[in-house]
Amino acid sequence: MPHSISSQDSAVNRNDDEILPDAPPAETVSQNQEPSASENEASGVKLEDLFNDDDDDEYPASSATDTKNVDFSAPEPAAAPGPQVDTETMLAFYQRLFPFRYLFQWLNHGIVPSPDFGNREFALTLQNDAYLRYQSYATADLFRKDILRMNPSRFEIGPVYNTNPRDRKTLRGGQMKPISKELVFDIDLTDYDDIRSCCTKANICGKCWAFVTMAMKVVDTALREDFGFQHILWVYSGRRGAHAWVCDPRARSLPDDRRRAIAGYLDVVRGGNSSGKRINLKRPLHPHMSRSLDILKPYFAQTTLVDQDTFVGFEQAQRLLSLLPDKNLNESLRKKWESAPDRTSASKWADIDALAKTGKSSTLNPTTLRDAKQDIVLEYTYPRLDSEVSKKMIHLLKSPFVIHPGTGRICVPIDPRKAELFDPLSVPTVTELLAEIDAWDAEHPPTNAGAEAADGEGSVPESDARGSRRLQDYEKTSLKPYIDYFRSFIAALLKEDRTPKRERNEDAPEVKSESMEF
Repeated sequence: MPHSISSQDSAVNRNDDEILPDAPPAETVSQNQEPSASENEASGVKLEDLFNDDDDDEYPASSATDTKNVDFSAPEPAAAPGPQVDTETMLAFYQRLFPFRYLFQWLNHGIVPSPDFGNREFALTLQNDAYLRYQSYATADLFRKDILRMNPSRFEIGPVYNTNPRDRKTLRGGQMKPISKELVFDIDLTDYDDIRSCCTKANICGKCWAFVTMAMKVVDTALREDFGFQHILWVYSGRRGAHAWVCDPRARSLPDDRRRAIAGYLDVVRGGNSSGKRINLKRPLHPHMSRSLDILKPYFAQTTLVDQDTFVGFEQAQRLLSLLPDKNLNESLRKKWESAPDRTSASKWADIDALAKTGKSSTLNPTTLRDAKQDIVLEYTYPRLDSEVSKKMIHLLKSPFVIHPGTGRICVPIDPRKAELFDPLSVPTVTELLAEIDAWDAEHPPTNAGAEAADGEGSVPESDARGSRRLQDYEKTSLKPYIDYFRSFIAALLKEDRTPKRERNEDAPEVKSESMEF
């Protein structure tokens, strides 16, 4: 079992386990009307601008027959290598393991159903890759029933609207507006392909996952210390990245210009995979950059210089030289490295200071060299964010705890306090989890012959003949520590939401509507 979730977080308030209110009449479930492609175009919003996720190009095709009221305007993603989750396994996961009740409490910000959940948009990707948008549910029970009925490959979470998104066709243009949504961030390892040598594209390993770890640490620290946010849920994307959901009440209500400002504040590495300098910081360093540099230096020494051995090859060595400020020093380094073509990255990095100290370059400015080296450390380690995901409230993002169909792994939360202990390759797959349930049940047969398994995660298990609470299925598996962590996160968030608005806005730092300049 992965050790990324602290056992102490499993002690959460049992008041959160209250039985949810009964669902309204079932007729409301069938209103699955979907806008046509022309309606999407008329709104001025492109589907690809809304559906920003790191796994779009990995989504495998499978079969499904339920295509009524479906938007086929979404581009068909290419299939990806790896295990593909069949529809029966997917349905068993939703029936037995998916934490519907806790997801409801997270998005509803309470136990009693409210517009925070009822007016929230969900977008379902069906088994044939058709994309069904503007779904909404009044209660957790309705939500669970519809997911079991539709059995989607996965689903995304969108904003809360000022009205029920299912009613959009009855409204005039512009009347339905998003009013709140978590501030979200997306880290994808494909954005590091130019500097990771171990893997490419969708493939990952422990060595390159360190880029995600260091990005999480920098972003999480900045959000907490510079903006005062406290409730930040980090979630593994299921294959090669991580998402951050900033859930503080103040974050959820941020207008788009404030979201752009925060995204701009954190967006430092510019220019894609261009050959030019991608970081150019003013001195003295902004406190955020100085703090980030302190966080990232150890990762540069281990990940960039040792694990990735980034500068061992000719092209990256030339790239390193192009980022140094002194021509005479560069020429001396070039000659030294050409004479030893297999020289390691750690040795090449040490060569910079060693040759600089010889005094062979009369034009060398030590301060300029120090600044250049700091910029290099940041260029090779600073978070590379898909900032477009963060800038607009209307963006959709994959839900926590869904299955990545290419890997079969669950999109589990990550404790940022122990980010370096998280191993994406040890995250349980859906087939492993179902096998764990079977194994547990075989070792713990019910004491009364007529006992049946608890009715999925959304129910409150009855007591067995001995008076003990019957375990929910997820409690029999390696998914338990992740759901326990999620529950503890929700408990803290609900406590914050119960705090009077005036109190929680005291001392809230002002967020400027311009990108911060370094």
